[in-house]
Amino acid sequence: MKKLPRDAEASNVLVGEVDFLETPFVAFVRLQQAVMLGALTEVPVPTRFMFVLLGPKGKSKSYREIGRAIATLMSDEVFHDIAYKAKGRKDLLAGIDEFLDEVIVLPPGEWDPDIRIEPPKSLPSSDKRKNMYAGGEAPQMNGDTPHDTGHGGGGGGGGHQVGEELQCTKKFCGGLILDVKRKLPFFASDFYDALHIQSLSAILFIYLGTVTNAITFGGLLGDATDNMQGVLESFLGTALSGAVFCLLAGQPLTILSSTGPVLVFERLLFNFSKDNGFDYLEFRLWIGLWSGLFCLVLVATDASFLVQYFTRFTEEGFSALISFIFIYDAFKKMIKLAHHNPINSEFDHNLITQYDCNSSTLLDTSAWTNRTDLVCGVLQENATWASLTQHQCKEFGGLLVGKACDYVPDITLMSFILFLGTYTCSMALKKFKTSRFFPTTVRKLISDFAIILTILLFCGIDALVGVDTPKLIVPSEFKPTSPARGWFIPPFGGNPWWVYLAAALPALLVTILIFMDQQITAVIVNRKEHKLKKGAGYHLDLFWVAVLMILCSFMGLPWYVAATVISIAHIDSLKMETQTSAPGEQPKFLGVREQRVTGIFVFLLTGLSVFMAPILKFIPMPVLYGVFLYMGVASLNGVQFMDRLQLLLMPAKHQPDLIYLRHVPQRRIHLFTFIQVLCLALLWILKSTVAAIIFPVMILALVAVRKAMDYVFSQHDLSYLDDVIPEKDKKKKEDEKKKKNKKKGSIDSEIDYVSSRRRDK
Repeated sequence: MKKLPRDAEASNVLVGEVDFLETPFVAFVRLQQAVMLGALTEVPVPTRFMFVLLGPKGKSKSYREIGRAIATLMSDEVFHDIAYKAKGRKDLLAGIDEFLDEVIVLPPGEWDPDIRIEPPKSLPSSDKRKNMYAGGEAPQMNGDTPHDTGHGGGGGGGGHQVGEELQCTKKFCGGLILDVKRKLPFFASDFYDALHIQSLSAILFIYLGTVTNAITFGGLLGDATDNMQGVLESFLGTALSGAVFCLLAGQPLTILSSTGPVLVFERLLFNFSKDNGFDYLEFRLWIGLWSGLFCLVLVATDASFLVQYFTRFTEEGFSALISFIFIYDAFKKMIKLAHHNPINSEFDHNLITQYDCNSSTLLDTSAWTNRTDLVCGVLQENATWASLTQHQCKEFGGLLVGKACDYVPDITLMSFILFLGTYTCSMALKKFKTSRFFPTTVRKLISDFAIILTILLFCGIDALVGVDTPKLIVPSEFKPTSPARGWFIPPFGGNPWWVYLAAALPALLVTILIFMDQQITAVIVNRKEHKLKKGAGYHLDLFWVAVLMILCSFMGLPWYVAATVISIAHIDSLKMETQTSAPGEQPKFLGVREQRVTGIFVFLLTGLSVFMAPILKFIPMPVLYGVFLYMGVASLNGVQFMDRLQLLLMPAKHQPDLIYLRHVPQRRIHLFTFIQVLCLALLWILKSTVAAIIFPVMILALVAVRKAMDYVFSQHDLSYLDDVIPEKDKKKKEDEKKKKNKKKGSIDSEIDYVSSRRRDK
């Protein structure tokens, strides 16, 4: 009973022989309401369907086989949906035909029944059977993976069907109002649904990633803007924007953060202001005001319906780029750390005792008589510089001289051990969930707290070894990084009046960047494969991003937008699976724990980090860079683009049984992958140059590239490798609508689909 889903209903298949019939009697019964039929089903589950087969004696084996066939049909997801909605015998027969078209049959004489047939590693999703677009099938849009159950892993196209959240209402703020109505009923449950130990592990994990990101981008902003924006502004802006967004936005699982393109824009804007004598923060304020206004206009005009044009091609290109940036930055920071801590290869351990302590002043020991924290305890009254230890010499202001003074511990080696160890242990502990050791509860708890356990482990190792690796630096005072600015930026007086109007031009670029970053990440977060139950909120999310952008502009804080990698990591840390399973059965993915609490607490802790400097200063930076690397690699797992990259180096006989390999020629798959790699390489080159200012426009160009691919690939191939561009289905939609209107009492799309296939036959 624990393994049965909630509200499960039974199908009873009854077959038997009687002596009063000359021909078989068959009845398929669907009850209007499920009822308990005593002990008929052996478990207390209400019965909804009954199949009765009675026939003359002598054919009991045939009757049993028919009963087994019906039981198999009712265990199929697509067929039992058809059985629920069927209007008559025709619909049931059409469902049986469709099932037989998709089923795999093994000839009895071609295989040895003594040999066990291994089950496949991953089963293709039945969504493809429900929502195929070719050959009379119902059309579908982007955002979903109908061929597989993973994040793009085994399959191809399909996508989230364009529901009302992506419909253009043609009303002022129509989409925003619908988002509020859709999310309001779930607002209370968004808090009590978080009451689970899994939420705590998610908070700690995402907090570490967010803090690392805030410090990294804060430091880079400080370098780019002469500390007009720095680490403290990054902490405050992250905490304020993130907490408000998670409390009020339509999709609270999305995590806001600074992004690389915004950093490039800030650097160019600061240099431009400095060269032309403009007040940087005031100029930036007006750009933020214009950009926020443009985003609000996009919200009011339902411009988020353009999200349906972001196919898997665009989404995977963007998310892969961000993941590669995370991986690249992690290694880049480690190499930079190695340059700052060079190894003295000329050091001779034989000279380790040859050092002395010198000073031009006399040694005054009166201040040391009550000190007990020195290596040798209290200094003697007649102590000299030469009698001091290295520690005492440094503490008292002396100067160490001698050949032993150049000793430097191998900080670089220890840092790389912490860095790679954090990544390796985190990956291993995450995979521990599917191992065969310990009960499910123990494995799940260890896996959920994998990152935290790893960080504590390597912080302990760092402390035991005693090598002074670089530690986390958190600002200890709550005041602006630069004394030349305050917490409120005056909108007038620093620049000529025409600058306020001219700011609208760069604001257009910022608006494109914000819209693309926010909505592509939102599409990835709201993918149907994540099985989110509470709906999306594209218009509402963009509304709060715009409002927070205006607020941050007035306070001189960085601008924030949805962060792809951290948002995916947030979802992965909140995934739910079945608690009970039979021996050898893998747990099934149930969905994501949708709530607002984890995000709110993450950003509150980020804000409080300013006051937790005495604790956080013990966390080694290489450990946090290892978390960066883990997040970047983990977000690439299961992405179809990465699977297709591996196929380039894999002989055909070793390739996995992916659904698109069955339906699309391999050369076409490689051509599709090559185009995607080329686009990704161009984006990488562009973001690494001064031309990175037009990076958002190039992201938009991916949509145009995908549109052009309609002339290179057939729609059949694209249905498996990518998603369907909506315009391609416009005429087909109209034809189907006419067909549905003509058909009296028509049922849902699954039955329309299978019925049309049967008519074609």
